[in-house]
Amino acid sequence: MEIIKKKKVKKLKFNNVILVPTDFSEVCENAVAHTLEVAKNINFKVTLLHIVNKDTQEYLEDNKLTVDSIEQKLKDQAANYSKEYGIEVNYLIKEGKLFKQVEKAVVEVGANMVVLGTHGKVGFQRITGSYALKVISRTSVPTIVVQKKGLKRPYTNIVFPVTTDTQDRQKVNWAIYIAKTFNATIHIFPKRENESFHRKKIMSVVKQIKTIFDKHDVKYVDKVSDEGAGNFAKQVLDYAVVNSADLIMTMVSTERFFNFFDTQDEQIIFNTSQIPVICVNPVAVKKSSWH
Repeated sequence: MEIIKKKKVKKLKFNNVILVPTDFSEVCENAVAHTLEVAKNINFKVTLLHIVNKDTQEYLEDNKLTVDSIEQKLKDQAANYSKEYGIEVNYLIKEGKLFKQVEKAVVEVGANMVVLGTHGKVGFQRITGSYALKVISRTSVPTIVVQKKGLKRPYTNIVFPVTTDTQDRQKVNWAIYIAKTFNATIHIFPKRENESFHRKKIMSVVKQIKTIFDKHDVKYVDKVSDEGAGNFAKQVLDYAVVNSADLIMTMVSTERFFNFFDTQDEQIIFNTSQIPVICVNPVAVKKSSWH
């Protein structure tokens, strides 16, 4: 059984850019701050993205703003952030549906990842949980979902859940990349399986992951989930809290997003502890220097 699956390679051009949508709300401003801190540490550029649609018209009207004034606001922010963080910061304005325009912007600016601020699944928000799921499922690069909790330090402890579905090399590649960049420790957290076949499969996957991490000198610890201690998502989150995790990595299933709304993916992404979650899509992309 292989972690690495051969898939059709999708040609994408990466420009060492992090794309962050913003509607100037508190959560989005936090996502921007999170993005700037990460970009500063890895010397990436940042593109601020504002999308004008029916959901943002109310914001413009309530604050007596126009698209021109929004552009000036973005221009001023980009200049100030660039000076403060010592990195290149640009901006982009698009009109249309959030998830479609984020998808287009990723390709247009050559973004390596997206940072998305979300208020979770409840309440009327400009970027709601359902929209966040659509953005994650439509973009061809990983999305880091952040909530109101700010980034107090660079990524130090990263929780890496492993299930029988963990078969894609991209999640491993991103774990290596982030761990090496931030000198972080990966916490491999495999799901305990009772059935013999699945238990052996999990053990095989974990063994392969460790071999790859050893090859790349990645620091890691290995902790198996507790048998009979509740659903796996809750165990992942409890472990992340106890071990002061700065990031949780998950491989998402786009099919689940549009059919179910109580999945373990969503429990992790919209966790009440507000730990940032990087969501990696099972889509093949052309290799580049940042991997």
